[in-house]
Amino acid sequence: QVQLVESGGGLVQPGGSLGLSCAASGSVVTISAMGWYRQAPGKQRELVARIRFGDRTDYTDYADSVQGRFSISRDLAKREVNLQMSNLNPEDTAIYYCNMNLVPSAFSDYREYWGQGTQVTVSS
Repeated sequence: QVQLVESGGGLVQPGGSLGLSCAASGSVVTISAMGWYRQAPGKQRELVARIRFGDRTDYTDYADSVQGRFSISRDLAKREVNLQMSNLNPEDTAIYYCNMNLVPSAFSDYREYWGQGTQVTVSS
């Protein structure tokens, strides 16, 4: 049974920085993509940042609203994805969800998994 376990998050002042981490536990054969999404109150869940793994290179996508302020990184050996957030503003307040697209067993297709979510609040 694959689970995505998130850590980090919390309360930070505007202009501050915060880091999130997410690791996959359980059986994982291969991972094709890792990313972070967020959902603010009354809004739909949206992509924040994502890494897709190609044959020879990684492809990274960022939401326009976080470009230049957030940085996503990964450690495939640890099955971990991280999100470093800087210059945070109140509009970044949301629940942040880890997401991975992976194969959980030798006879399985790719499946999508989600973390439980971690709250990020930007407020003075």
